[in-house]
Amino acid sequence: MSPIAPIPYTMPSSGLMPDGNIIPSSPIGQPEQPQTLPSAQPADNSFSTILGRMVDEVNNTQLAAANAVETVQNGGNVSLHQAVIAMEEANVSFQLMVEVRNKLLDAYKELMQMQI
Repeated sequence: MSPIAPIPYTMPSSGLMPDGNIIPSSPIGQPEQPQTLPSAQPADNSFSTILGRMVDEVNNTQLAAANAVETVQNGGNVSLHQAVIAMEEANVSFQLMVEVRNKLLDAYKELMQMQI
């Protein structure tokens, strides 16, 4: 047998898979419908798109924190704890974004100093 040949698998007669899960079955006479994934547009995973999403997420957390603080100040239905947690989450996400920016600038400077 070749080392890259597929390992044959026989279905257990007990109705259980080796990991303990039950083998799905369909009623007799009704074949299972093949499941198809929804057709999705190819995602644009370029570097600039990922950074743009990151900045948008940080902005959204900043806006949510500001909204929570404003609601607490106006006597709304947001507890002080939730507002403080939202502010800290916004702070941490902003600090992460700044650190990513710093690392990118360091990498850019290092590339610019390379001899060709």
